[in-house]
Amino acid sequence: MQAKETTSTSKVALVTGANQGMGFEIAKALAEHGYIVYVAARNIKKGEIAAAEIGHGARAIQLDITDKESINDVKGKIGKDFGYLTLLVNNAAISHAGNVNRTLEEMRAAQRASVASIDELRTVWETNVFGTLAITQALLPLLHNAPAARIVSLSSGLGSLTLNSDPNYPFRQAFDVIYAPSKTALNAVMLSLAIELENTNIKVNLVSPGFASTELTNFQGTHTPKEAAEEPIRIALEEDGPSGAFTTATNITVPW
Repeated sequence: MQAKETTSTSKVALVTGANQGMGFEIAKALAEHGYIVYVAARNIKKGEIAAAEIGHGARAIQLDITDKESINDVKGKIGKDFGYLTLLVNNAAISHAGNVNRTLEEMRAAQRASVASIDELRTVWETNVFGTLAITQALLPLLHNAPAARIVSLSSGLGSLTLNSDPNYPFRQAFDVIYAPSKTALNAVMLSLAIELENTNIKVNLVSPGFASTELTNFQGTHTPKEAAEEPIRIALEEDGPSGAFTTATNITVPW
């Protein structure tokens, strides 16, 4: 059997959707803090460009979280290289599956419950909910093999039922039936996992980065990817924090 690259003292991370936006910023910060970072991207060429820019030994890996074979390849590669995974950052997500030339306002109008495409709903949830859980399930054995491991999933305040049920919540009108509830479902899935794993070596947390100007928001957000990535980075680097938490910028707890 081929020897592993390092001992279990090395910290190994995988960041999904890491070739751009917040995923790139998170991967870069982890690499700068001594992690061996797998920069996961659907397009391996884009992943390689991002990994080269990050430096610090970052390595590109092809990953489509909606493709079982791609997921299995990633699990096999990390398992062969190290035999464990210290940190999984679930960043990959999509906000819609329609015309890419629409404005954010047009996308939200098309995602109203009365008119939303069921096919588009399925496509978005396939990535944001099912795909995220699929890659997490696949990598759990490697996370269990680490001395202490963490799963950090990027969510959104738009997924909070408590916030959106308040008539005074300023973003309430953005609670559509496609993207926002996909984050509600993701919150439920990850809270369930956190409860299941609460007596193990794996911590599970959710983070709302805020309204970032990325491809997800048609670059109409109010924060740069670097600014929005600050809380996800804090949570990703926090080794002695809680499990089962949902926070946003400056460590503010988000209600479910």
